[in-house]
Amino acid sequence: MLYLIEQCLNGMQLGMLLFLLAAGLTLIFGIMDLINLAHGSLYMLGAYFAATLVGVTGSFVAGIALGVVATFIAGMVLEVIAIRPLYGRDHLDHVLGTFGLLIFFNDLVRLIWGPAGLTISLPSQMLTAVQVLPGVYYPAFRLVIIIATLAVALLLYVLVMRTRIGMLIRAGASDREMVGALGVNIKLLYTLVFGLGAALAGFAGMMQAPLAFVQIGMGENILILAFVVIIIGGIGSIRGAFIAAVTVGIIDTIGRAFVPDLVRHFLSYSAGSSAGPALSSMLIYTLMALVLIFRPEGLFPASGK
Repeated sequence: MLYLIEQCLNGMQLGMLLFLLAAGLTLIFGIMDLINLAHGSLYMLGAYFAATLVGVTGSFVAGIALGVVATFIAGMVLEVIAIRPLYGRDHLDHVLGTFGLLIFFNDLVRLIWGPAGLTISLPSQMLTAVQVLPGVYYPAFRLVIIIATLAVALLLYVLVMRTRIGMLIRAGASDREMVGALGVNIKLLYTLVFGLGAALAGFAGMMQAPLAFVQIGMGENILILAFVVIIIGGIGSIRGAFIAAVTVGIIDTIGRAFVPDLVRHFLSYSAGSSAGPALSSMLIYTLMALVLIFRPEGLFPASGK
């Protein structure tokens, strides 16, 4: 039972990272109708920015804060230079153009930081374990990820639903032409939204970086999960992205923890060891397929965000 609780917390932590990625993706697609395969590169850039800035400042918190700002600026510059010419084109052009950016950023990172990769050291306070329930201890930094992401989700909700710029974002998602006709600088709005999406992706990379190796291409695999989250939650829906991210994170983590052992009860140990991980990795895609069959627009389509 304690192991199950721990895996649920791990799933929640993965879900929080997926939400940060998916929220940026769904904002960008909802407002700009842009499929951005380079979003994982912004996740990677955030991790590299944080690794560099933590080393320069000597402070983990300051390095993360400056890294978020750096990724926000990098996102806005990327939108002006490379993304803006893709507006108004079909989705195939978006896929090809942003895939080219993905390759470009991998080579750019290799040129600037080298191929070896980086690591981020955590403060001693975050290396301890915290008692979350009687008999259940959980790493402090993983709790920090969950709490920080919940705070970001709340701030994002307030920004989108309770501020003037949020009103413009929602209006732009509904009718871009009308928003532009009313005198709103739609180009500036697009740049700010893309920068916000980049900052969310970068922050996700920064939170993951101390748990893994900061390396080239680190955002590509998790980007696939982020697209699964968007499809399940509903394209353009922040609420859908949050609920779907937590669901996908928990199902994926629980599946990888328990399905292989369950399969070994019915097959030989060697067969179970090979089939179990494969079956566990299929769970979230099975869920996505079921959602597409019964609710093609996702659990929470954009009209319900």
